[in-house]
Amino acid sequence: MLGFGTLTRKVFGTPNDRKIKATRPLIEKINALEPEFEKLSDAGLIEKTEEFRKRVAEGEALDAILPEAFANCREGAKRALGLRAFDVQLMGGIFLHQGNIAEMKTGEGKTLVATLPAYLNALGGKGVHIVTVNDYLARRDADWMSKVYSALGMTTGVVVPQQPDDEKREAYAADITYATNNELGFDYLRDNMKAELSDMAQRGHNFAIVDEVDSILIDEARTPLIISGPSQDRSDLYVTIDRFIPEIQDSHFTLDEKQKNVTFTDEGNEWLEEQLHARGILPEDQSLYDPESTTIVHHINQALRAHKLFQRDKDYIVRPATGPGAQGENEVVLVDEFTGRMMAGRRLSDGLHQAIEAKEGCPIQPENVTLAQVTFQNYFRLYDKLAGMTGTAVTEAEEFQTIYGLGVVEVPTNRPIARKDDDDAVYRTADEKFAAIVETIKEASEKGQPTLVGTTSIEKSEYLSQLLTQAGIKHNVLNARQHDKEAQIIADAGRLGAVTIATNMAGRGTDIKLGGNVDFQIMEAIEANPDADPEEIRKKIEAEHDADEQKVKEAGGLFVLATERHESRRIDNQLRGRSGRQGDPGRSAFFLSLEDDLMRIFGSERLDKVLSSLGMKEGEAIVHPWVNKSLERAQAKVEGRNFDIRKQLLKFDDVMNEQRKVIFAQRREIMEAKDLSEIVADMRHEVIADLVEQYMPPKTYADQWDTEGLYAACIEYLGIDVPVIDWANEEGVDDDDIAERLEEASDKLMAEKAEAFGADTMRQIEKQILLQTIDGKWREHLLTLEHLRSVVGFRGYAQRDPLNEYKSESFHLFETMLDSLRTEVTQKLSQIRPLTEQEQQAMVQELAAQQAAQQAALDQATAESEARTVAELEGGFDENDPSTWGNPGRNEVCPCGSGKKFKHCHGRVV
Repeated sequence: MLGFGTLTRKVFGTPNDRKIKATRPLIEKINALEPEFEKLSDAGLIEKTEEFRKRVAEGEALDAILPEAFANCREGAKRALGLRAFDVQLMGGIFLHQGNIAEMKTGEGKTLVATLPAYLNALGGKGVHIVTVNDYLARRDADWMSKVYSALGMTTGVVVPQQPDDEKREAYAADITYATNNELGFDYLRDNMKAELSDMAQRGHNFAIVDEVDSILIDEARTPLIISGPSQDRSDLYVTIDRFIPEIQDSHFTLDEKQKNVTFTDEGNEWLEEQLHARGILPEDQSLYDPESTTIVHHINQALRAHKLFQRDKDYIVRPATGPGAQGENEVVLVDEFTGRMMAGRRLSDGLHQAIEAKEGCPIQPENVTLAQVTFQNYFRLYDKLAGMTGTAVTEAEEFQTIYGLGVVEVPTNRPIARKDDDDAVYRTADEKFAAIVETIKEASEKGQPTLVGTTSIEKSEYLSQLLTQAGIKHNVLNARQHDKEAQIIADAGRLGAVTIATNMAGRGTDIKLGGNVDFQIMEAIEANPDADPEEIRKKIEAEHDADEQKVKEAGGLFVLATERHESRRIDNQLRGRSGRQGDPGRSAFFLSLEDDLMRIFGSERLDKVLSSLGMKEGEAIVHPWVNKSLERAQAKVEGRNFDIRKQLLKFDDVMNEQRKVIFAQRREIMEAKDLSEIVADMRHEVIADLVEQYMPPKTYADQWDTEGLYAACIEYLGIDVPVIDWANEEGVDDDDIAERLEEASDKLMAEKAEAFGADTMRQIEKQILLQTIDGKWREHLLTLEHLRSVVGFRGYAQRDPLNEYKSESFHLFETMLDSLRTEVTQKLSQIRPLTEQEQQAMVQELAAQQAAQQAALDQATAESEARTVAELEGGFDENDPSTWGNPGRNEVCPCGSGKKFKHCHGRVV
């Protein structure tokens, strides 16, 4: 008997089915317009764009123009690229325009889909941002799709790191702008550190289409974007503490693998105190619980996390530093948990990276202090409308809806998926599992079926590689150690009988074609035989490829074999999605054991009992749909827990975000204002009111006033020497009279300064002092909030809600910051004076000397950069790919070619 839910779905369809059905009339309209738009000349397509722009300017809704705009865009793409959008691509474009996430499988042409809603939404003249996961894709997609936009009379821009400011502003001024999520976020922060409106690059946040939306808005959203500067060096303390961490016993700490947390026990704290006293790190009369011990406790906790939570060759690798001046030293490079790629230049914050460097005996880079920061969640929520594309989003639909207000719609594939997905095979031990994997790979390889083997860490990929070598199976390995060969390995992964072991690197931005990548093979052959006729080579290789592709299809297509399940179902689905592209045949299978991390941590006891009761022999596996369901439930629980963690972090960041909006809005008002004299005068009068209240409290007698203190404060903060003490002794004078006289005296002083400087110069000085003071105070406030965030969790032990405590204290801190801002601006303005002729000459000379020194350093840096580029190009160096840069020193020139020091360029990301 059917359940009520199943019956309802059969009668009415799923919510997803209903959304897809609702787009059919629109698609029919677009298709009906096709003959009309095919008759238009090339100039006619551009005239249509101008017509649409005019209609939007006159108030016509974009939804009303959609069928015509999509028809025009499809015709433009057909002429410019030879690609005609399928109905399912039109459907994806409609969902994106509506502000949804379109889940479209690998190979369904998402890049082309984005042009449809981008074109439509750019008609309003406010710009559209298309967001990619790396600079290579931003450049590639902008170059490729600009042909479409150009055919329609629209401009395209691309934003990449280290662009000259003029180019960057021009890119943002274009109708459609391609950029990475990182660069967009950093430009937002940089814009709000600028002193002039004309220097700002971004012109607003109208509509963004985020490619690989789950990677950007979920995976990468755990770490905020930070612009930072160097702080004090504490390298010795990290090394000293690291020396005794390996001596810690199991009874000294508790490790929670589910929560990814490690803490000291009471016994561990006692042992620590003994060690710290004995080594002279902690004074004899000081306890770990004293406020003075906070820094030491923080360093110890980070050292414990470095040793117990972070594993070499899984979370990070240690490799020789290859940059100029490295002198054979090693460096710690993080490995992306989701893609398996090295994250060159990315560092763990809060001293954790330094603790790992101490653990591995690498040179310790100094910590950084935050100058500005924003999370991806709060940056992308700035947009009036947001949309996204990916092959895997449904499992995170709740998070997308809760955090970003984005619905997820599954778009049907153009051709039915022919891939066969096997049920999971669960073995008792890892050894049994790997033995079965080797045997399965051997069988697939012998019949010519290409196999892509997914592993969760570098260590496991290399272990499996050893087993395959022992079994005499030829294969390639793709992990963070072989990143430079990635293009070659992926190009060969679909060849007849090929075996490729990969970490999750094969999950993004790659297209594994059956029979191998024909373009790559042609390019290789031409390079190997430059004298031969390129056309002959192309014909020969294409004929061979067609034959190989047919053989691979007959062998069953690409076989994706996963050696473990990831915590997130999305990552598993990404790996599966490498196979079965555009209706190709394929197969996927997951081989698991009870010793796998997911199974071990999230309850394999029941399954172990089931396997034992079945009396399974060694090497046998349990294969059943129920096992799949059980594992998916475990993964869903982990995903839910991770979502709760991100949601909680976001609640804390939202508090800072509200304050950030206030500060950034104030900065913008100051930059837009022509005359700030009234604002500055109001600030000065508020400071006077505060001073009078402080030294002459309300409802007190004259003999209780501290007039001497007020006199000194007037000189210090207002720059006026007035007879406050005499005024206070006058008959009938109260605090309001004193405040009024002080306002008159200070207003007179500032009027004299304005006359001495000239009105225009004074207005400029006021603007610069206001902006500089706001920026300085905001930086200090960020640091204070960081410290508050790190300790407020302990309030929970006192039955107080940490979030509410954080909200109230941060609000109080913000008010205090604004008060001190008024005081500091008033004090600085009261102290300025025109320079004498000699002082002006000295300043001009000093500036000229600084500029000469900077130019000399830049010339030297450019020469070093060019010399290194020539040398490194031979080793596969690519200035657009940070993973090929080796290990640039913090004070050396950035390999990207900007001429800036690495620490001020790509190396500044924490």
